Amino acid sequence: MASVDLSHHLSAEARLRKPTAMKEIWRLASRKPNMVSLANGDPPNILYPIKRVSFEIASPSGDDPVASWKTESANTPTQVIGATRDGPSVLPVKKAMQYTNGAGHVETQKAVSELAHAYHHPPNHVITLTLGNGDAVTKCFRLFGNPGDHFLADEFTFSALVQAAIPQGIKWVPVRMDDRGMIPERLEEILTSWDAARGPRPHVLYTIPCGQNPTGSTLSVERRGKIYELAQRFDLIIIEDDPYYFLQFPSSDATAAPKSTPSFVSLDVDGRVVRVDSFSKVIAPGMRLGWITSSTQFHEQLVALTDSSSQHPHAFGQIFLSELLGPEGWQLPGFDKWVRGLGMEYKRRCEFFLDLFAKEVATTGFAEAIPPEAGMFVWTRIYVEKHPRYRKEVAGVEGARGPRTNCKKLMEELFDTCLDEGLVVMPASIFKVDSDPHYTDPEDNIEDRLNYFRLTFCGTEETMRTGLSTLGRGLRVFFAN
Repeated sequence: MASVDLSHHLSAEARLRKPTAMKEIWRLASRKPNMVSLANGDPPNILYPIKRVSFEIASPSGDDPVASWKTESANTPTQVIGATRDGPSVLPVKKAMQYTNGAGHVETQKAVSELAHAYHHPPNHVITLTLGNGDAVTKCFRLFGNPGDHFLADEFTFSALVQAAIPQGIKWVPVRMDDRGMIPERLEEILTSWDAARGPRPHVLYTIPCGQNPTGSTLSVERRGKIYELAQRFDLIIIEDDPYYFLQFPSSDATAAPKSTPSFVSLDVDGRVVRVDSFSKVIAPGMRLGWITSSTQFHEQLVALTDSSSQHPHAFGQIFLSELLGPEGWQLPGFDKWVRGLGMEYKRRCEFFLDLFAKEVATTGFAEAIPPEAGMFVWTRIYVEKHPRYRKEVAGVEGARGPRTNCKKLMEELFDTCLDEGLVVMPASIFKVDSDPHYTDPEDNIEDRLNYFRLTFCGTEETMRTGLSTLGRGLRVFFAN
């Protein structure tokens, strides 16, 4: 199915950007093998002081390769992948170390494209390699954002990326969430009742749909469908930032077949979803390599932006991925077995955490944990209304749009109490998306809903034991004040 023309969403910067002339020549030259070149500016590959690159990695053998790998015994199976200067390799060193275009080497693009299609079956999309989620999302903001534009986002989200758009002049509009993520009806209310005096209606929605950071929520299939329908109805671009997709927990039903929640891009018949993926949570954060799945029209713009900025993804990462997914590496079945193992491992960790929480924290009567279905985080609700110094204004000053409670102040005090007890947590306040106070509902101010901590179960079991015991003690101290 052909994509809808959505070029009107491109920013003024993107419209002005022209393809890099030199890179265009290389693209033309790549059409025919064994071209003789007197045009390149690469150092001779014989002068690269690298003859071989190899990696010893986990073997995806057995029923649960992740559980086997983390034991680190002498019998833990491994395998070696790598590339030599002249091959045979999927991506030989002498080619990988050359300059390439913004989309990355063809060999790596092909490997990642096959991976993306295996999981999402996007109808009419192509792959652009990136330097991880941060690089990808900020490039998307530049692709679609003009000064004064309003973008939509989950009301609590990963603040570093939201803040990255503010210097561009992008203004954020938070969408109300509940324990299951973004509420489609609240999104519809914003779009339907948009005041033209604020400027053009938002045309971009940024969301983290699986194991959301910080809330841990995962959007249901039903909500995803409703949100996509709203995107079609109100002509939105959806930036689907999904680094925790591969950390979805398996079903408790042992007879059920492994199944992941369908992504927005798998629903996308218009080309209005720009999906961002990363290997940071699957391989390692320092890898700094990922990909964007988008329509061809947006792919071309992303390549042009990369050609004139970060140039292309790094060679070592492209060698690693090409060989990992190649015939001598894991290939797609091995990769799938590994990420299924990761899902089981994170579920085990989460269950351990929640059991401890029930014993050490919930028994105080001052907090509850909201169980996630994916990711690394547990969104923890603090019953701040039980504090003896909690105050709520029955009626605010006429016309006032500020908070009606002292929730924010009390949560700041609880955070300090945790620090005094030797515990670091992430308060909800650092994740909230600020909005124009003139358009804030006085009966639903986000500062009255900052009674949450983001906690993680990524640490060791001993870290979880000590941390949750400390949190329970800190809550008792705080609520006794």
